[in-house]
Amino acid sequence: MRKISAHLILDGKGNCYSKGILTLDTDGTILEIKDTKGELYEASGIEFYSGMIVPGFVNAHCHLELSHLHHAFPEGTGFVSFLKTVVDSKLNTPDNIAFEAERADILMTKNGIVAVGDISNGTNSFEVKHNSKIHYFTFVETLGFAPGRAEKAMEWARVCVKRAADLGLKASIVPHAPYSISGQLFEAVATEAIHAGLPLSIHSQESIEEDELYQTGTGELVNHLRNNLSIDTTFFHPTGESAMRSTLENLPSQNSLLLVHNLFTKQHDLDYIQSVRKLSNTWFVLCPGSNLFIQNRLPDIDLFRRNNLQICIGTDSLASNHQLSILEEMKIIQLAYPHISLGELTSWAAFNGSKALNIDNWAGSIEVGKRPGINLLTGLDLSERKLLPGTCIKKLC
Repeated sequence: MRKISAHLILDGKGNCYSKGILTLDTDGTILEIKDTKGELYEASGIEFYSGMIVPGFVNAHCHLELSHLHHAFPEGTGFVSFLKTVVDSKLNTPDNIAFEAERADILMTKNGIVAVGDISNGTNSFEVKHNSKIHYFTFVETLGFAPGRAEKAMEWARVCVKRAADLGLKASIVPHAPYSISGQLFEAVATEAIHAGLPLSIHSQESIEEDELYQTGTGELVNHLRNNLSIDTTFFHPTGESAMRSTLENLPSQNSLLLVHNLFTKQHDLDYIQSVRKLSNTWFVLCPGSNLFIQNRLPDIDLFRRNNLQICIGTDSLASNHQLSILEEMKIIQLAYPHISLGELTSWAAFNGSKALNIDNWAGSIEVGKRPGINLLTGLDLSERKLLPGTCIKKLC
């Protein structure tokens, strides 16, 4: 049994304790939270830390299997150019995918991440996830813009889900993005999702090019599909609507859904989402580091806040980011939106992510009976409760 304390404790649900005391069982389960009102008494056995205690972080969107592509691509080349470089890199897949995935997993553990919503196109990272201290929920991603590709894509996805289950990993079959999934594949994924009843994920409004594809049937994405992927797009008929309006209804509204990136989301998009599904089981995942890396812009986060949306934080992959650190993503958000409190950021980084992955029974917040992992933030502005460029993280349990 341990007793730990710090100058401040943020519980992940909006509560803050000044010099509170956490009593932990040997496995990290929280047995007691004592609110000292800032009057910490001297007692033997209390570990006191200078800084702020927060719950373990949840990385709501990651591509662990792309960790071997760290430093492989230049920054700021734009969305479609980035897609092409990823496709080209997969033509020569290195043998060290699992090795680099393991290194990335260890780094995420050190960065205080206790759970990850991880995208997989294959099984290369599954052994790493099986052996990890981190809890992984795997979104097995399907791709196939051509209608004839749907059956083969689903066959491979089912193989991956079966392999995950054999290793004790939870996994669901999900669509990649509106610009890479046919109507037939959307239908097959939806049928599988209704049967499984598990969370879904989709890259959403990550680029203006995907809207151009659906609105006019022209643009850089069409050229990418034809020239880089050798897909005959003559079957495709633009809808005249945005990519979201053209595809979101293909996903069952009863399943929880993580909408990832949301870089070009506007109010009319949010109004549409609310017309086809409940916001209570819809999650908006921000990956600011990746957005800056690829397109040098951030989502309109205040728009999401005004609409009381459930916001989570992800890192995306090392192919499109400098690190897999939720703390660093929080710093990026705070720099661009300094009026957002650290308490709110922490709820996005921990509690909301745990709810999105359906693990809030043990993760996401500092509450009695949970074992969320305990992180210590040091080198921050405690009086203003603000992160600083040099703020560091240490995993306490």
